[in-house]
Amino acid sequence: MKFGSSGVRGLASELVGRASGLYTEGFARRLRSTGYQQGKVFVGRDLRDSSPAIARDCMAALAASGFQPVDCGPIPTPALAFYARRHDAAALMVTGSHIPADRNGIKFYGPKGEIDKADEAAITLSVAELSDQYPWPPARGDRQAGHEQALAAFRDRVGAILPAGVLSGMRLGVYQHSTVAAELLVEVLRSFGADVIPVGKSDTFVPVDTEAVGQETMAKMKDWAREFKFDAVVSADADADRPLVIDENGELFRGDLIGLATALFLKADVVVTPVTSNSGISEAFGFGVRRTKVGSPFVIEGMDAALQAGGIVVGFEANGGVLLGSDCLVNGRIVSALPTRDSFLPILAVLGTMASAGKTLSSLRETWNLPVCASERLENFPAERSRGLMRKLADHDALQRFLAPFGMVADIDETDGLRARMTSGEIIHLRPSGNAPEFRCYAEAASHHRATEIVAMALKRARDTALADEGEPV
Repeated sequence: MKFGSSGVRGLASELVGRASGLYTEGFARRLRSTGYQQGKVFVGRDLRDSSPAIARDCMAALAASGFQPVDCGPIPTPALAFYARRHDAAALMVTGSHIPADRNGIKFYGPKGEIDKADEAAITLSVAELSDQYPWPPARGDRQAGHEQALAAFRDRVGAILPAGVLSGMRLGVYQHSTVAAELLVEVLRSFGADVIPVGKSDTFVPVDTEAVGQETMAKMKDWAREFKFDAVVSADADADRPLVIDENGELFRGDLIGLATALFLKADVVVTPVTSNSGISEAFGFGVRRTKVGSPFVIEGMDAALQAGGIVVGFEANGGVLLGSDCLVNGRIVSALPTRDSFLPILAVLGTMASAGKTLSSLRETWNLPVCASERLENFPAERSRGLMRKLADHDALQRFLAPFGMVADIDETDGLRARMTSGEIIHLRPSGNAPEFRCYAEAASHHRATEIVAMALKRARDTALADEGEPV
C-alpha cells in the first residue's frame, strides 16, 4: 500500500479490512489536525467487486473516529467531489481508477478539494505510528444516505455547460463497460438533444486506461463507429475522472487534445498540465502554459500558484481529466471551480466545440496541427525493476546507448522521469507509473505510425534491458 499520483493504491486483497480502516483513521487524524469542523465525510465508490467492502470499512472507521459518514454509493468521482465541496465537507472515494480489477485504492478530499502531498505525508506517518496498535474491526456506526442528492447536484452542474439542444443531429455512442458514469453519460448527452446508443456494457469489471487504450478496445471502437455511423464515441475510466473520446473513424482523440479543446472552450488564461502532454500545446493558443510532474496533486499545486495572478485557470493531464481552478461563465451561467479531475466537462466541451464549429473530430484535430503522440505501458513491471532501470538510464551515456536506435539525444527534461528530445525533433519519454507496477513510454513524432513504432521499440528495449540486468533470459 502506498500513495501514488492520485490516492493510495494496492492489491484489493491487502486493502479490504484493517488496511482501509487504518488509512481512513490516518485521514481522520489529518482532518482534525487541520481544524476540520464539519462532522460529515462523504463516501463514494466505483463498480469493481472489492469496492463495496472497502467503502463499508472506511465508513466504519470514520464513525469510530467520531465523524458522520454519508454513503453516496456508486458515483463518479467528480460528482462526489463537487457535492462535498458544496457542503464544505471532506470526502473519500474508493476506486482503483484505471488499474486492474485485482487492485483498488482510496482518494481523499478535504473541504477545499483533493489532499496535497503534505496531507499524504501526514497520513502515511499516522499509518506508521498506528500500524501495530490500530484496533480492528470497530463497531459498525450509523451512516446517512446521500447518493441521489449528490447525483442530482452534479446533473444540475453539467446541465449548465451547453445550450439546450446543441447536440441535436449528433449520433453518439457511449461505451459503458463498467464505468460508474455509464448511465449518467447517456442521460446527460440525450438531455442536450443527441441521438445516443449505449454500447459495450459489461457485468464484469473492465479496466480502461485512457492514456493507453488497448488494441482490443480500439478494434471495438472502429467496429462500432462503422456499424452505427457515430460522430463520436465517448466513455470514461472506472470512476469517471478521465474521459475517453473516439472520433468518427474509430480513432483515439487523445487526452491532451481533449484538455486543449476544453481550455479553448472555457477561454482559459492559464493552462497547467504535466510534461507528458503534447509539447505543441503552447502560448500560441492564447494562454500561458505551466508544466508539472505527473499527478493531480502537482497540477493542483500549479493551478494554485497560477490563481494568484487571477484569470481563468484550467488544468488537465494527458489522460484527459480536466481540473477547473476558477469559476467560469459558460452558456450564460457560472460553472463553479472543481479542482479535481472530471470527465463530463471535457466531453461536453469537445462535443460543444464540434457543434459550434460544424467540424468532425478528425478535422478538429487537424486544425491544431500538433505533433502526433502515442503512449503505452509495460504491465506487471515491478516497481523495483522500474527504479533500477531509471537509475541506470540517469547516466547520460547509458541513456544515449539505450536510445541509439532513435538517433542522438539533444536534451533531457527530468521533471518526471526522463524526457529526451532527439536531434530529429522526436520526443521519447520514459517514466515508472505512480499508481501501479507499470512502466510507461510516451512519444512524439511526425506521424501516428512513427510515434507508435517508437513506443513499442522503447518499451521492448526497457523490458529487455531490465531483464538482462537482473540476469534473466530476454
